[in-house]
This record gives sequence, structure tokens and C-alpha cells, in this order.
Amino acid sequence: MRTRSRMHAMAVLAAIGAVTVAGCGTDIDDIEVGTGAGWPAAHHDGRNAGVTSVAGARKMALSWTRPVGGPIQEPVAIGPKGQMFLTTRTPNNCALLSLQMPTGRKRFCNQLGPNAISSPSVVDGAANVYTGDDGAVNSLNYLGQPRWRTPVSGVPVSVQFTGDGHLLTVTQSGQVDVLSRQTGARVVSTVQLLGEPDFLAHPGLTRPASGQGLEDCATGGPYCSVANISAVDAGSGRFYLTLWKPGSPTAALVAMRYHDNKIQREWSAEMLSGGSATSPTLSADGKTVYVGDNSNRLLAVDTADGRTKWVHNLEWAPRYGISVSDEGVIIPAGDNGYLVALRDKGETAEIVWERKDLVLRGTPVQTAGGIGYTTAAIGDGLNLITFDTTTGATEDSDPLPGAKGSTTGTSVGAEGEVVVATRIGEVFTFEPEH
Repeated sequence: MRTRSRMHAMAVLAAIGAVTVAGCGTDIDDIEVGTGAGWPAAHHDGRNAGVTSVAGARKMALSWTRPVGGPIQEPVAIGPKGQMFLTTRTPNNCALLSLQMPTGRKRFCNQLGPNAISSPSVVDGAANVYTGDDGAVNSLNYLGQPRWRTPVSGVPVSVQFTGDGHLLTVTQSGQVDVLSRQTGARVVSTVQLLGEPDFLAHPGLTRPASGQGLEDCATGGPYCSVANISAVDAGSGRFYLTLWKPGSPTAALVAMRYHDNKIQREWSAEMLSGGSATSPTLSADGKTVYVGDNSNRLLAVDTADGRTKWVHNLEWAPRYGISVSDEGVIIPAGDNGYLVALRDKGETAEIVWERKDLVLRGTPVQTAGGIGYTTAAIGDGLNLITFDTTTGATEDSDPLPGAKGSTTGTSVGAEGEVVVATRIGEVFTFEPEH
């Protein structure tokens, strides 16, 4: 009887366990992605707008600084509760570094491939982070524990969220994937922008090194087929990228679409003279995509068919990101340029204001309340410039102690903190001064 009772009890426990395990699984992913609190992507959101709904402050004060031990190439991503993520390359292989917003204290530092430094990071609502390295896409949780790793060809230089909550990645060699955020599994078939290799015609063909051509990405050169972060229209499933095919005289702006369980090309316009090192940016209504090229041009393109709406000649080659507010204020970036604001007038662009005295050393961003931030060269050093986006007037100027060179981007936290990182490898965090 004791044996039968024991067996009955074990059966009941097993049944309860089965129900419990079954109850842990769900087909519904309710973790927020996209433009949540913080700075979830390199240029804040899927459309690369460089704009946040957080109210900017007219006075900022330096909170803390710290070196990371290696160079930095991509903007700092900030999770919903202020956890910061950046990729670097250090002697001890600290590739993905996470810092705490209040103090700069290290949360974790994980080893990845050496070219993780060239991959941006995106963060979801649970502070899971997604980034690439040599031949793979990686996901880790907020503690730095690996969640999954999916092989790809090349290094993901573009990592974004799709409208349905998946992960869109594009490598510098032109491989496009949509991956499940939960498992890393491919949601649709991989697309190769440069075409599939023909192993029958070339039986001795070998796979190129994962980092091949990365050195050309910073300037949008011909050996980096995809140099920039894609702009994503969450509603339509369209995304826009720059592509320089081997042998082509110019690079192209390409419109792709992810829908109906497939990825397809919608149009391609070879218009980017000398290539492009500027991530495309979508207007708030999704009808216009803005992009720059290396012949010093800023272009507005119709998203429906790739028609050029207007071309504005700058005095420098635009780089990195283009900040585009919901009201249509366009502020390009470029380390050889100056702070200038334009407005899209439909068939032309007009200069709203310009500050030729402020030489850019970073990416301008816009916040709610008409406040913008960027870094500029002041004397022999760098300053964080707080400016009025309506007039361009300087509201505040705060030195980055000992900083040299230029910064990788400008990120704004949920409480109005501003974070910049120098390319030589130091993080500077500012907070609103009350």
C-alpha cells in the first residue's frame, strides 16, 4: 500500500510539473521593442531619426567619465532603466561592455569576436541586448548571460527591430536576415544582396573572411558593400539601405520589404556618388527617406518609387546619422562639417539656420521642448553643445575633460541624461542641471 501511495503521489507531482512547464511557454511576445524609454538603437529608433520624446534640458552638468580600455566605433545604446551597452576591442577581449547610468560602474563585459566593435547594439524593453560579431548575431540578457547566437556571413553592421518585433540584421557583405528575438531562429529565408555564390561554376570558391571590407565602412568606400544602418518603416515592413555592388561606379539606395513571410526588393536607385557613410533616415510620415553621399550631397528620396525629390549641396561629406524631427527639421552630421538645420519644402530644402562657428565632432540629436545636443570642437578639446533647435542658439557648452578626436554618436537617457563616447575609447555622461 505504501508503494501504491508513493507511486500515486509521484504521478500527481509529475502531472503538476507538466502543467507548470506547459504554463511557462507562450506564443505571445509582450516585451516592448522600438522607441521605448532610453536610447534603444544607434539612432534611437527604427527610422534612424535621432529624435526622442524625452524633454531636453537647457543646462547640463558632467556626471562621470570613464575609459573603456579600447576604441569605440558605434553609438552607446541605453536600456529602459538606464543600463548602457557599447561594443569595443580591448587586449583582454572585452567586446560587449555594459555600464550603469548613475555611476558608470561596469555591469558586465563579455567576450565576442574582434569585429564586434563594428556592430551596433539594440536593446528591447527587458534590457536584452542584440549585437553582431565575426560571423554571427548574438543576444544576451541584462546580466550578460548569453541567450542565443546565430551564424551569418560577415559582420552585422546594421541591427534593427522590425514592426512585428523580430530582429533585422544586414552584414557588410550584404546578407539580410530576420531573426526571432526569443530564439535567434530565422523567421524567413536569408537574402544575399550581392547574389548567391555559384559553387558549380567556381568549385574552389571559399568563404571570405568575416571582416573583409570593414575598413571601408567608415567612409562608405567600395569594398564595404553595406556601410550603414538600415532605416525601418515599422508599419509597411519596408526598410532602406545603401549598397555598393562590386564594379558599380556609384552606390545605390535600395528599398526592401519584409512581409508575407519573405523579403523582397522593391526598387534600387544608383545615386550615391562616391559611396555613402550616412545611415538613411525616414521622415515621420514614411514618405521620404533622407541620405547623404561622398560628393557632399544631402538627398531626399520618394519612398514609393526611389525618385529624387531634391538635392541639397553641403560644404562637407555627411556622415553617421541625420536627425529628422516630426516637424521636419533636418540636422545632418559629419566631422568635417558644422551645425546646420534644414527644412523639407517638398521639392527643395531651405536652410533654417546655420552655425559655421560650431565644427561638428559628433552626431546632433533632437529632444522634446526644442532642445538639441551634439559635440563640437572648442579650442583644442571637445564640448557638449546644448542648442535651441528653432534658432540654433547655444544654450549651454560643457567641456569633455581631456577628450580628443571625435565622438561616435549622441544618446539620450530616459531621465534626460546625455551620453557620448569618443572614438579613442572614453565615455562621458551628462545630466540635467536643476
